[in-house]
Amino acid sequence: MFRKRHPPVGSKPGTLMINSHAERPVIRVMKYKPDHLEEHDIAVVAELKNLLEEGTVCWIDVQGLGDEKVLREFADLFSIHPLALEDVVNVPQRPKIECFEKHTLCITRMALLREEGIEPEQVSLFVGSNHVLTFQERSGDVFDPVRNRIRQGGAIIRSSGPSYLAYALLDAVIDGYYPILETFGEKLEALEDEIMANPQPAVLHEIHKMKRDLLAVRRAIWPQREAVNALIRDENPLISDTVRVYLRDCYDHCVQIMDGVETYRELAGGLMDVYLSSVGNRQNEVMKVLTIMASIFIPLTFMAGVYGMNFENMPELRTPWAYPLLLAAMVVVAVGMVLYFRRKGWLGGQPPKRPGSEA
Repeated sequence: MFRKRHPPVGSKPGTLMINSHAERPVIRVMKYKPDHLEEHDIAVVAELKNLLEEGTVCWIDVQGLGDEKVLREFADLFSIHPLALEDVVNVPQRPKIECFEKHTLCITRMALLREEGIEPEQVSLFVGSNHVLTFQERSGDVFDPVRNRIRQGGAIIRSSGPSYLAYALLDAVIDGYYPILETFGEKLEALEDEIMANPQPAVLHEIHKMKRDLLAVRRAIWPQREAVNALIRDENPLISDTVRVYLRDCYDHCVQIMDGVETYRELAGGLMDVYLSSVGNRQNEVMKVLTIMASIFIPLTFMAGVYGMNFENMPELRTPWAYPLLLAAMVVVAVGMVLYFRRKGWLGGQPPKRPGSEA
């Protein structure tokens, strides 16, 4: 279910709700230009003043939102609007684009696949004239390929501005959904085979869990498509025309992921129908066998009931071979009914083909 940290009703704008279990901020900086790269681990926010230089791109990555004082220092240093800082801290927010005087805020949803399921996380990007500032809820992300590209000399990202770096980060977040969709596809195939072989209540639980995970992915990627489209469509001095061409590729990826999510949601709903049908068919088979067994014993019970009556004028009772003859008749009736049911296809095997069915 959707859970959002929000301030008490009537609080002033910009009120931050820090989670008591949130990680302490860890600040990592990558400062680069075409022929130079520096990487730093920052302990004090004030140290960033010496790293922000013209002609370079500075990526400040903050992992953890557990210290309000540090977050306020970032807001003062980079002139972050209080409402923008509130969107960063009071998670989750809907993916969106907000333009301010000195920076552009892009909120996106990153999804990591864990053993217990999908772990969604909000990533907030501030794009400035010579820097990109990212805030993550916790350590661990999908940005290692981007970091490796920055470390490679001669890469396009090293000779491009902060808007291209923001595109690369957005593209990494969006492309991170592809492995998740592939995992969903494999799980759906396995669930389908298991349903056909042995439908159990545990399978039904897995289907419900899959539907919840797909809904979480849809909730994250649907507004992300609108946010990327806003970056492409709206005029923004911090987003170059060259980067807008690359952002079209991000938009296409969002559309593809959305199509995949909708397809898998329909398949998950279809699996629910298949499960119910399989359970109903098993119950029908059980009831059919029980009905056939009862039908076989109905004439046997009738015969036993007739000759179990205590009447004196029953000539069969005085015949020496009456008892074995009755037992033989009961066996013949039972075997005859079993053979008849098998011939009709009601008890094992397949019903006989109708004339001309092969043609």
